[in-house]
Amino acid sequence: MIGLIFGDTDFPKEILKKIKKKGKNYFIIDLSKKNNFKKDKYSQKASIGQFGKIISIIKENKCNTVLFAGKVNKPNFSTIKFDFKGFYYMPRIIKSSKLGDAAILKEIIKILKEAKINTISSLTFTPELALKKGSYSRIKPNKVDKIDIKKAIATLNNLGKYNFSQGAVVRSKKIIAIEGKGGTQKMLIKCRSNFNKKGVLVKFPKKKQDLRIDLPTVGLKTLIQCKLAGLKGLVLKDKKNVFLERKKCISYANKNKMFITVK
Repeated sequence: MIGLIFGDTDFPKEILKKIKKKGKNYFIIDLSKKNNFKKDKYSQKASIGQFGKIISIIKENKCNTVLFAGKVNKPNFSTIKFDFKGFYYMPRIIKSSKLGDAAILKEIIKILKEAKINTISSLTFTPELALKKGSYSRIKPNKVDKIDIKKAIATLNNLGKYNFSQGAVVRSKKIIAIEGKGGTQKMLIKCRSNFNKKGVLVKFPKKKQDLRIDLPTVGLKTLIQCKLAGLKGLVLKDKKNVFLERKKCISYANKNKMFITVK
């Protein structure tokens, strides 16, 4: 039995499809805002502050391992309901939350490990969602694009190890934006301009990132936002990404003369 600790985005749904197809036994701990898995009989809603409940669900269902997927937003600690263990662990969660949403998940993994519950990679059942090195569109980066890509990668590499940024936008050798706490979509909205097919979005894992969780995730919405921002392409890291709606994304990139490249 595997425990599935699911947040928001479409990634958890893809994992669940694959697990059901493989006939694996599972139980979902639903941390999503809108209780996305309430219709699944093997699912129970929980909040980020209910560690006693989360650990009990995992052990009652004899889950030896757990898998995290989806976005878990930083909670409002003034309104969140804590159970007894939640109060015990609250100082650790509050401290980790200052480092970003992914840091909260990393702290939960540590807490679960103390309870002898191991965490596996979110790509364990869906390795095909991580693109390998290469080009996936008809359009390939030209010399100017490659300079922008190199600049964006260097920018992300130079960020501090506790920085939460996974993305950077570079246009004509200039850093236009670095992803903030609002995420990629908000960053791209701010980048909208009259430029057409100039510049790149690079999405790489953060430094010191636990690659079992919170991999850079992109899909059709990302490509659409890139086009609206006047960008020419998207660059991901080899096997360290979650790429949703592959066929639709590639088709969209080809239709709009954009590139999708994995370094």
